[in-house]
Amino acid sequence: MQTYHLGRVVSWMIGALLSFSAMAVSIRGLAGTLSVFEILAIRNGLGILFLVVLGAWSGMLRANLMTRRFAMHVVRNSLHFGGQYAWASAVLLLPLATVFALEFTAPAWTALLAAMLLGERLTPSRIAAIVLGIAGVLIILRPGLESFRPAALLVLVAAVAFAATTISTKMLITTESTLAVVLWMNILQLPMALVASDLFFPTRLAMQHLPAVLGVGISGLSAHYCLTNAFRSGDATVVVTIDFLRIPLIAVVGWWFYGEPLDVFVFVGAAVIIGGVLWNLRAEARRPIAPVSKSSESATTVGN
Repeated sequence: MQTYHLGRVVSWMIGALLSFSAMAVSIRGLAGTLSVFEILAIRNGLGILFLVVLGAWSGMLRANLMTRRFAMHVVRNSLHFGGQYAWASAVLLLPLATVFALEFTAPAWTALLAAMLLGERLTPSRIAAIVLGIAGVLIILRPGLESFRPAALLVLVAAVAFAATTISTKMLITTESTLAVVLWMNILQLPMALVASDLFFPTRLAMQHLPAVLGVGISGLSAHYCLTNAFRSGDATVVVTIDFLRIPLIAVVGWWFYGEPLDVFVFVGAAVIIGGVLWNLRAEARRPIAPVSKSSESATTVGN
C-alpha cells in the first residue's frame, strides 16, 4: 500500500512545474541560434552525461546498459523523438499556454491506444475522457474560424506520440529499470538528432547561451524525475490535479516573457480536457484491482 505524503507531493510537483516551464523557455532561448534537432541533441547529450555519472556513482551503469529488449527501445524512442520534435517545434510557433493545454490530451489518446494495442477495456470514464479531450481540442483550435492555427496540429501529433510512448514504456518496465529506460532513451535519440544537425553547431554557441543550454539539459531530466517521485509519494489524482497548474503557470510565463495574450478559449478548452481526465482518474481510483490502478497512474503522466 502506498504511503501518502502531501508535503512531498507538493514539493516534487513544484519542481516538475518549474522544470517543464524552464524547458519551454530554454528552447525559445536557443531557437534563434540552433535548429530544433540541434536543441534536442543538446538535451540528449547532456542527459547521457548526467545519467552516466549517476550510473557510475551508483554502480548500476553496466547492469542498466545490458538490455534484452533493444528492438522495443528503438520503437519507443523513435516515437518519443518524433513527439519531442513536434512539441519543440510547436513551442516556437504557438503561445505556450496553447501548447501545454493541447498536450494534456495525451491521457485520452493513451486510453484509446491501450484498448487497441494492449486489449485494455474502454470503461465509460475512459470513453468520457476521450470525448471530452476531443471537445476541449475543438474549443481551443476552433477549426474553420480565422483564429485556427495549423501549427496546433503539431501538438496533437506530439500528444499521440507521447501516448504511444507511454504504451511502449508500460511494455518495457516489466523487465527494464527506470534508469535503463531513460538512459537508452538518450543514447538512441542523440544520433537521431545529430543526423539532421550541423555537427559543428556548438561553435555557434556563446556564453550568453549557457543558461538556456543548461536549462534544456537539466530540465529534461528533472521534470520527469520530480514527476515520478510525486507519483511515488501520493495518489495519482492529487499529482495530476497539481500538474494541471502547468497551464496557468505557462500562460503567465508566456505573457510575462513574450507578451502572449491570455486566450480565454485556451482556458475553457483546457478545463474541458482536465474535466475528462479527472473523471477517469476518480473512476480508476475506485477500481478494486491494484494493477489496473497502477497502470492508470502511468497513463496519466504527461510530458516530453
